[in-house]
Formats: sequence, structure tokens, C-alpha cells
Amino acid sequence: MSAQGRPRGRQGRLSALFPSGAGTAARTPFVLLVVVLLGSGLISLLLLNSALNQGSFELSKLEKKTDELTDEQQALQQEVDSYSAPGGLERRARELGMVPGGTPAFLNPDGTVRGKPSEATSGPAPMSFRVRPLLTGPAGLPGTAGAPGAGAALSPTTFGR
Repeated sequence: MSAQGRPRGRQGRLSALFPSGAGTAARTPFVLLVVVLLGSGLISLLLLNSALNQGSFELSKLEKKTDELTDEQQALQQEVDSYSAPGGLERRARELGMVPGGTPAFLNPDGTVRGKPSEATSGPAPMSFRVRPLLTGPAGLPGTAGAPGAGAALSPTTFGR
């Protein structure tokens, strides 16, 4: 027969899986440690997720601010370009009472004067830019001392008072 004091059948198998006595008391701190570690891990993940979401919102706000500042910078650049255009410069110069300058004179490297200067006129002469071709010397360098036209400079029409 079987040992006395031991239940038979299903109840016996269940009691063998869950021993009673001193063994269960020793497992309690281990189970609590595992529960605390799992709980603290979940809380840490929750805090990490919240921090990432906060950073995402801040990044979105900064990208929007960057777009606004880029648009403002482009508008300011267009304004600067309109002020530095030749037509805008001439208009503002005339508003200040300036008139186109007369014929300029140039100094050659040897100290001689080339051209005859003339006074500025107060008439509404249109502003024009003349570009002279660059003359090259014997070595292919622009405007060497012995070449004709040496010392000539590119000159826009100047404004005088």
C-alpha cells in the first residue's frame, strides 16, 4: 500500500507541486524583489517615454520657429536686394539731391592724367554703366605698364553734389 499520511490521487500530485512549510517562507522575499524590479522597470519606461514625447514636442516647436525665421530672412534679403538694385540706388540718390557725375579722369601708373574731367550736371541724365574691354599685355596679363590703355579702370557713372 502507500505511505500513510499522504493523500492519494489528484490531491497528492498537487501537494507535491506546492510544498508547505519552511520553503514557502524563504521564497517570499525573492518574489517581492522580482515584483519590485518589474514595477520599477515599468515606471522607468513610462518616465523615459514621457521625456521622449516632451523632446519631440520641443523639436516640433523649434522646427516651426526655424521655418518662420527662414521666411523672415528671405523677405529681408529681398528687401536688401531691392535697395541695392541700380534703379533703386538712382532713385534714392535723386531723392537726396544727388546728380550723375561728369566725365571722370584717370591717373596712369606713370602719373599722367588720362581724360578730361567735367563738372556734374543737374539735368536728369539717365544712369548708365560703361564697361571697357580689358586689354592684355605681352604676357597675357591685363593692363601691363607698356600696353596701350594701361591704368584704365572700369568706372560706373558716379554721383556728385
